[in-house]
Order: sequence, then structure tokens, then C-alpha cells
Amino acid sequence: MSEDLQKTDVAIIGAGPVGIFAVFECGMVNLSCHVIDALAGPGGQCTALYPEKPIYDIPGYPAIMAGELIDKLLQQSEPFKPVYHYAQQVVRLEVSDDNRWMLETSTGTRIDAAAVVIAAGVGAFGPNRPPLAGIEQYEGHPPGHGVHYFISRREDYRDRNVVIAGGGDSAVDWAVSLAELAASVSVVHRRPKFRAAPDSARKMQELADSGMVDLIIPYQLHGLEGVGGELRTVVVSDLDGNHRRLRADVLLPFFGLSQNLGPILDWGLNVDRHHIIIEPGTSATDRQGIFAIGDIVSYPGKLKLILTGFAEAAAAAHAIYHLLHPDQALHFEHSTTKGVPGSS
Repeated sequence: MSEDLQKTDVAIIGAGPVGIFAVFECGMVNLSCHVIDALAGPGGQCTALYPEKPIYDIPGYPAIMAGELIDKLLQQSEPFKPVYHYAQQVVRLEVSDDNRWMLETSTGTRIDAAAVVIAAGVGAFGPNRPPLAGIEQYEGHPPGHGVHYFISRREDYRDRNVVIAGGGDSAVDWAVSLAELAASVSVVHRRPKFRAAPDSARKMQELADSGMVDLIIPYQLHGLEGVGGELRTVVVSDLDGNHRRLRADVLLPFFGLSQNLGPILDWGLNVDRHHIIIEPGTSATDRQGIFAIGDIVSYPGKLKLILTGFAEAAAAAHAIYHLLHPDQALHFEHSTTKGVPGSS
């Protein structure tokens, strides 16, 4: 247990893409940062769940793998020398007599910060499991077993018979991505319309029209069959109770993530439906000195996009500067003229 008190301008809770970019934005206005994350390394969902999933809506990149995006964000923020505290969770947050914030983590790390930025995504996360009898015996990590909730290596699915269940972006994106790699890809959804980006849904339909993806609609999961913990068949049923048996080496159920904000719920913030309400112009919460950015926040018109979180990070950094230096004008300069430390 560490007893040393570490002091910083900003404590950032969450080392996902938005939290890492907040380091850069804070650094550009000369604010130091410590970053705390419950995972063993940076990247949040991008590295823990889908490092090889392509992201198409990052400005300047027609497509970039999630893991590569995290690498580039770390490189971008590195000149500002952030301190990262991995594999620990903030369990206590208290305001001090001089209106600074005292944070303590599950490993005993203690941080004294002038401001706090919560960039915790959906908080602690885990998959929503389909209610199928005996599913536990098939759960495991690729390439073995048969029920996988996350994909970290596309290559694990080469020449395998893959059944994907779900109708959102993850289901559609992975159907498109794995179609050229897997022996077969079947997508099970209970209605004809998919809740995915229109362009992604169009690409999947084109693959279905060409025979590279089999759309099993309107059906839903009914059961699993296999031998010795190795999946062989996914049984599906339609609304009339008719069954189909799909050959399957792998089932990928994409039914979203269960969300747990943990200790954040005890910090006296304005929380609505597991989201923190903020002022969009500043990313400020209803407690002075605490800001929130990314998927964890809500306000009218909020879009759950990484690029939206990037803008919220910039707003928070500037608001924190004015909070810490109320008598100093911030002479903002664009990065093209200001540069960053160590740049030529």
C-alpha cells in the first residue's frame, strides 16, 4: 500500500481514448495530469474488447484499428509526461479544506488534485449474456470453446463457422469484418431492421446478397449443442416457434454491455440513468472542480461518439484552466502556431 501523496493539477479517471486525449488538451494549457484506470493498461474498451476492430469516424483516418488509435493518442499525449495508475479503482473522493480533491484508489494510491475529470466510459463493464441453458460450458477465450463476447484477434476466426447474434453496430461491423476471413458468417436478429450505422448495414446487406453472409431473420437464439465444451450447433427459433440448426464453431452474442458506475454513484453528482449530467459548454458537473467527458455523460443532443468526447475533453481543459487561474487570461493559440513540447 502506497502512503505517498502525489500532487497534480488534474486527476483523470479513465484511460480510454477520451481520457488519454484529455491529457493532451490539459497539457496544451499547461496543466499536469495523473490518470487512473481499473484495467491493467490504457485504452478502455478499445483495447480490452476490440483492438482489431476498425473505426471509421475518426477525422483524418478513413479507417483505423482501435488499438492503433490508442497507440497514437498515447504518443500525442506523451510530451506532457502524464502519470498513469493502472489496475486500480478510485474508491474515495473527498474535497479538502482548500477546495482541492483528495483521491484514494483500491491499491492505496493517494492523489491531491485541483480538479477531477471523469472519463470512465460506461464504468465497470461486462457482457450481457443471452439466457441460454448450459451456456457456461461453452464460454472461454479463443480459439477454444465456442461462446466469445469480445474479439481481440480477427485471425482467431479464420476458416471457422461463426454465428453472430445481435442487431447493433458491433454485430454488423464484425459480420462485415469477418466475412472475408471465416468459413461462414450467419447473423441472427429478431427483426429485419438493424440498429447500426446505415453505411455498415448497407455493406452487410451487400455481403448477404453475394452469399458471403447469411442473414437469419427474424430469429432469436434458442439453444446450443456441442461436445466436451466445444460448440457444434446454434439452435434458433422464429416467432412461431419454428427451429433452425446452424452449424457453428463460434457464437458471438453482441447484446451490449452491463454498466456499473461503482463508487461514482456515491460522489454526490447529478446522475440520471447511469449517466452524469454536465454543462456541455464546459463539461462541468454540478460539483465545482469535477468534470465529466465521454460516454459516461449526458446532456441534450449528446452523441455517443469518440470525437464528441474529444471535444468535451477540450472544453473541460479550458474550463479547468480558468477555474485554477481565475485572474489570468488564457491567450489561446491554435496548435499550428503554438506547437507542443519537443516539437520542431
